[in-house]
Amino acid sequence: MTDAEECRFQSHKLLLELDAATTMLMMLVSARQSEGSEWLLAVRRHKLAYEAWVEFLSAPATDPMSLLDRRTAGGMGTLADSQC
Repeated sequence: MTDAEECRFQSHKLLLELDAATTMLMMLVSARQSEGSEWLLAVRRHKLAYEAWVEFLSAPATDPMSLLDRRTAGGMGTLADSQC
């Protein structure tokens, strides 16, 4: 699997979890169950899913040569580039 495919796969997996966690919260709000242990578990799940997504987005590129390749091609590759 190429790096781009792996990145896309990981992105899709994280977004599916974030979407499922958000949907669970919306269902609980709709059912007027925004308190109690089920609510707290759903909020925790959403928080963890969101944090995983943000961490994925802010992770540095793992291949430093790709940064150099972009510089030589006229790009402005920086160390702040994400992995995708």
